[in-house]
Amino acid sequence: MVQDIVTKFKEIYRQEPVVVRSPGRVNLIGEHTDYNMGFVLPAAINKEIYFALAPNGTNTMRAHAYDLEETAEFDLNHVQRSEIGWANYLLGVVAQLQKAGHDVPGFDVVFGGNIPIGAGLSSSAAVECGLAYGLNYLFAYGIEKFDLVKMAQKAEHEYALVMCGIMDQFASMFGKHNHVVKLDCRSLEYKYYPLEIDDYRIVLCDTQVKHSLASSEYNTRRQECETGVAILQKHYPEVHSLRDVTLEMLAQHQAEFDPTVYKRCTYVVQENLRVEEGCNDLERGDLEAFGQKMYASHQGLQHDYEVSCPELDFLADLAKESDAVLGARMMGGGFGGCTINIVKLTHLDAFTQDMTKAYKEKFGIDLKTYVAEIVNGSSLVPIDFSKASA
Repeated sequence: MVQDIVTKFKEIYRQEPVVVRSPGRVNLIGEHTDYNMGFVLPAAINKEIYFALAPNGTNTMRAHAYDLEETAEFDLNHVQRSEIGWANYLLGVVAQLQKAGHDVPGFDVVFGGNIPIGAGLSSSAAVECGLAYGLNYLFAYGIEKFDLVKMAQKAEHEYALVMCGIMDQFASMFGKHNHVVKLDCRSLEYKYYPLEIDDYRIVLCDTQVKHSLASSEYNTRRQECETGVAILQKHYPEVHSLRDVTLEMLAQHQAEFDPTVYKRCTYVVQENLRVEEGCNDLERGDLEAFGQKMYASHQGLQHDYEVSCPELDFLADLAKESDAVLGARMMGGGFGGCTINIVKLTHLDAFTQDMTKAYKEKFGIDLKTYVAEIVNGSSLVPIDFSKASA
């Protein structure tokens, strides 16, 4: 894939580029905790976007989206949102660099990759982080990685018009080989934990469905969480978000809660505890205990937070019946997308075959599965240009 991107770049732009890779991400545990100022536990995976880029001596960004076979040009003296969807992820990054006072000279870029679109693996964050990383290197801005992450997030807010949390961009930039990274979404402090899974693999089972409830229900969940916080603030002035809430506080004031709001808040508080306890499991090398917390996370998302769907529940329940699976749960916003599974390497083929067959029989849909390895975050790619011919 890298060589194809470089070859296309040389063919179109007739020069030799710098090459950057930027990964997608999974989240092992900690779902819907980010906007409640809690903890998440993501990792970068080997589904990646690659960029070939070089200065072109003009005031123009010339961009080619390899996977779509589309090319476009943009005047960097007048950066604004475009009607070309994919271009906004790039333009948003340029706009953030310019806002921060950096001169962005004209450049050429070809990008493409193997992150499945729509599977919840954050291809958009990978595009934003990859370009930010590449331009920072190309023009020697000397911007710290965390500042690049914040710029990439702002690019998504202002140009893609998606009000995402910071987890996706953070995981793409700060991923570490064979480690997960616990991110505190309030303080933005982070710590790496080893995920020693030589005998296992992370397998993503893509339901191929996205129910229309997703966006409206997401907003409703946020409001329900805020309602719970407002109730508890009357008694505990130190409570600013569900991150500050304990199960004891909830139990003590349960009578004041609408039952649905109570369930939502209970899930978030429990999920934060699961992240912290799960990190302790990883430090001890107890993958089985960690896997049990993944199952518990799914149960909470299904019954208390109610953001799952029949397809996700079917896959999670089926995985739980298998001796080859340590843990499984739905991943992402919900109402479709993927389940994430930790599967014994020796049973990998049997697992994917069994899941695919059962899912087809139940729903008449072809399940897509992806095997993922945990890799480093955004970085330069050394290239042997003798292999990339134009």
